[in-house]
Amino acid sequence: QVQLVESGGGLVQPGGSLTLSCAASGSIFSIYTMGWYRQAPGKKRRLVATITSGGITNYLDSVKGRFTVSRDNANYTVYLQMNSLKPEDTAVYYCNAADLISSTGVRYPEVWGQGTVVTVSS
Repeated sequence: QVQLVESGGGLVQPGGSLTLSCAASGSIFSIYTMGWYRQAPGKKRRLVATITSGGITNYLDSVKGRFTVSRDNANYTVYLQMNSLKPEDTAVYYCNAADLISSTGVRYPEVWGQGTVVTVSS
């Protein structure tokens, strides 16, 4: 069984920084895309940043220049470094793994973490 476990959320003041981590566990052969989505109260979940196994990144326009996504392919871990945080960044952040292949050949189109809360407030 494959699962994603996130860590690193919390309360931070505007202008501050946080780093989120997400580790995939289980019998994994490969993961094509890993990344982060967020959902603010009363809003739809939306993509924040993703990175492929080859290092191609994609960002939400409003976080470009402030957030950096990276991954450790060997350990199936993805990170989100968040700088210059704003109150509008407050949300539940979810880790996502797409096109995950287990060591037994089972393909998982998408796997989600349980979410970690980020609150930006003074």
